[in-house]
Amino acid sequence: MGALRKMLVAVALLGAGTGVGSALFALVTPGELQKQEMLKEMPEQNPQRRDEAVRTQELVLATLQQAAATQENVAWRKDWRLGGGQRSA
Repeated sequence: MGALRKMLVAVALLGAGTGVGSALFALVTPGELQKQEMLKEMPEQNPQRRDEAVRTQELVLATLQQAAATQENVAWRKDWRLGGGQRSA
C-alpha cells in the first residue's frame, strides 16, 4: 500500500510540474500582433541590410573562387584583400 501511495504522490507532483510549466509557457509566448512587430524589426527585413548581406556573400564567393583557381596557400596571406604572393614573416 505504501508503494502505491508513493507512486500516486510522484504522479501528482509530475502532473503539477507539467501544469505549471505549460502555464508559464503559455504566459511568455508572444501573441500574433507581437510576432508581427518582431518580424518587422528583424534586420533581414531592412532592404539596406539585405543588400549588405548579398554583397558580403558575393565577396566571399569571389574569394573562394579565386582561391580555388590558384595553387597558392591563401592561409599564408598577410593582407587578405590583395592578390597572391605576399607571405607573412
